[in-house]
This record gives sequence, C-alpha cells and structure tokens, in this order.
Amino acid sequence: MLQYAFMRYAFYASTFIAITCGVVGVYVVARQFSFLAHTLSEIGFAGAAFAAFAGIPSLWGMILFTLLGSIGVGELTLHTDQKESSISAISALFIGLGVLFLSISNSNARYATSILFGSIIGVDLQDVYQLIILSLIVIVLLILVARQLNYDSFDHIGAASHHLKTGLVSLVFLIALAMSVSIGSQIVGSLLVFILLTLPASTARYLGKSIWSMIIWSVAFALIGVWAGLYLAYVTNWPVTFFISIIEVAIYLLAYGLHQLKRN
Repeated sequence: MLQYAFMRYAFYASTFIAITCGVVGVYVVARQFSFLAHTLSEIGFAGAAFAAFAGIPSLWGMILFTLLGSIGVGELTLHTDQKESSISAISALFIGLGVLFLSISNSNARYATSILFGSIIGVDLQDVYQLIILSLIVIVLLILVARQLNYDSFDHIGAASHHLKTGLVSLVFLIALAMSVSIGSQIVGSLLVFILLTLPASTARYLGKSIWSMIIWSVAFALIGVWAGLYLAYVTNWPVTFFISIIEVAIYLLAYGLHQLKRN
C-alpha cells in the first residue's frame, strides 16, 4: 500500500490532521463548541467553493472563510441570547454561498464531492508540507495560551474572577479552531470534519483523568480513526470518510458503554 506515493502523502497528512484535531477537540468539547465546529465545517465548504470560483487552492479559500466565520460567529454568540438561532442563520447563509460559488465557477460534481467528503488521492507532497506547517502553527498557538486556555475552558467563572484575558484567549482559540477545520477538511471533507473535532475528544473525557491525559487519549483515537480508515479505504475502495466515521462512533459507543457499566 505504501509503495504508492499518494497513499504515503495521505498517511503523512492524516497523521498531522489527527494530532491537530485531537488536541483542539478537547477544548471544543470542554467549551461546548461542537455546534460551532459543525457550522465552521459548512463555512469551510463555502470557502472551498469560493476558491474554485477565484481560481485559488481550496485550502486557502477554506482558511480565509473559516477565520472570518470563526471570529464573526464567536463574537456574535457572545452578544446574543439566541446563540443557536444566530449560528443556524449564518450556517444557512454560507451553505447558500457555497452552492452559488460552485454554480458560477462551473465546477463539476466530482469537485463538489471532494470538498464535502474529502479525497485521499488529491493530496500531493506540496499539500503535505502546507498541512504540516499549518498544524504546527495551531499547536504553537495553543501552547502559547495553554495555561489560560485550560483555566478558561474548564473553569470559565474562575478564570474571569482571576481577571484572566478570557477574550484574548477565546480569540486565539477561535483562530486555532478555524485552521483546524480547514486542515481536517483535506482528508475527511468539510461536511464531516467535525467528527475528528468532537468524537475523539468526547471519548477521551470518559478515560482521561486530567487535561493532558484527555489530550493524549483524544489524539490516539483520532490517529486510530484516520490510519484504519485510510487502510480500509485502500483495501475496499470505499470512501475514507465512511470508515473514519464508523470507527470513531464505534470507539465512542464502546467507551460510553464501559462508562455506564462502571457507574452501575
């Protein structure tokens, strides 16, 4: 399998994607941003469609739109009591824009499918380098605000009472989340990138006893999902996103079941 260059590139890229999404996902779940991650995946679709219209790489279109969308949605939800309604409205707007950009760019159905569900054959060596650099940027951002982010994510009231700059921490995290959505979409697609940003971290909460142990578990589950998914996709020629979804759901249900048994 690894004798094929496109499979090696897919494995390299998916490894860094899994690490990034696994780390960021712990804070997505802790901050209850799962719905925001889902919305950003739809905004990423619009960004990729815009990239097709503008004639630029889809990754950069996604980054542009998710960065703007993440900050915009994040600020909006801080100043309204109807967060779900506001996010739903923005989500609907960007889905409509995505469809419009695809239509006027004359992109074919295959390109649209690649945006929505990802593609392992579309990753080349240049893409791998870009994804590695972007992943490292996300990790560095989180390391720079790690102490404040941990405090704000797991004890927001305590962080505010100690006068931490929670607004700045939130902004940095929203930027990291937006970049993670764009990065993860390259393998699993914009429609289902929230799987890697939520399920491994949700599973890790049942097993981890500390923030760092949750991060380790989350990254491990994300890696298992993408590595096994790529292998099974190669063997069966079925979509890699299908296998990643099934694997992550199965791991989550197993962890949830064991947790319930211990409680009972």
